[in-house]
Amino acid sequence: MRFSVARAALVLAHLFILVTPMAANASQVIIPAPPQLAATAYLLIDADTGKVIVEHNADEQLPPASLTKMMTSYIVSEEIYAGRLQETDLVRVSDDAWRRGGAKSGSSTMFLEARSEVPVIDMLRGVIIQSGNDASIALAQHIAGSEEAFAEIMNQQAQLLGMTNSHFRNATGWPAEGHLTTARDLAILAKALINDHPKHYALYSEKHFKHNGISQPNRNKLLFTDNTVDGIKTGHTEAAGYCLVASAKRDGMRLISVVMGAKSENARAAESKKLLAYGFRYYQTHKLYSAGDELGSARVWGGDPKELVLTIDHDILATIPRGGAKNVKAAIETNANIEAPIAKHQPLGKLKISLDDEVIVETDLVAATDIAEAGLVDRAWDAILRLFEE
Repeated sequence: MRFSVARAALVLAHLFILVTPMAANASQVIIPAPPQLAATAYLLIDADTGKVIVEHNADEQLPPASLTKMMTSYIVSEEIYAGRLQETDLVRVSDDAWRRGGAKSGSSTMFLEARSEVPVIDMLRGVIIQSGNDASIALAQHIAGSEEAFAEIMNQQAQLLGMTNSHFRNATGWPAEGHLTTARDLAILAKALINDHPKHYALYSEKHFKHNGISQPNRNKLLFTDNTVDGIKTGHTEAAGYCLVASAKRDGMRLISVVMGAKSENARAAESKKLLAYGFRYYQTHKLYSAGDELGSARVWGGDPKELVLTIDHDILATIPRGGAKNVKAAIETNANIEAPIAKHQPLGKLKISLDDEVIVETDLVAATDIAEAGLVDRAWDAILRLFEE
């Protein structure tokens, strides 16, 4: 591919102004080392850009305990979205769900009564807020016929989401051989919960839920101490330790933290708080461009008109250290031999955003409009002109 250096230089100067005024004395921003947590594995990401801000053992396969229920609730939401399930549908509580997950099981429970029928939306609250094993099993059986069959759906969904290091054996997170995931995969799942099903994600911020005359608080302590936290889920078994996936939004920036294998209920909350505080203190999510922004123009040989506008078809966001925007640079690469016809949104070059000489975003530059072929005479004249451009 050949590139028009002169044209790129002209547009590049324009892009610098669009991203940030370039300071003559721009220098690298100093960021302190991230906190080291008392946990087996942890991860902090920018939910909008996917940028990893802090990680430790993020790809180590570990038992997730009740963090498993994030996938259970995601599948319930997917079923509702697809029209195969309604929030008002009644779910029958089997004797098996009551025995293994109910009041006498000694595990976290919604206190469902055996053979009762409960609406899907209440069951979903029981899974999310009360971490009910009975509700998780009942929903799994209602959707797939058995918890084993539901686990297969969980694994298929995990692959679709890109959770390549996860394998589920049940809907609850009850210890089982091979029932494992990673901090990174849980962050992927958290993003999907937030972005794909925002209505149901709002349930994760509810602090209490009452069923069968019994009111239980949400086990996520951060909901009660930090009003910017709106989710997500706790988990605990002897094998998994104390776990928490949390998310918070401040000043337009959303972070997701994952802490696995903390020593206590208080510790998982405190360690998660450290991660979130670090991310919000030292980083920002910057919107550099909006979809449809005109970023330059390009010559179209044999086209009518002969110039087209270059744009992007999605917003460009980047996670940048606070105070580091002055070090952001943009560059474009365009094909020097663009020929008509051109279709709207057709890729015609690259936009590269760099921070301190590291490329942090690379995306296609696309045509803003269709460009038709010019008439025979104009095409012939362009062919002659191109001889002098070679």
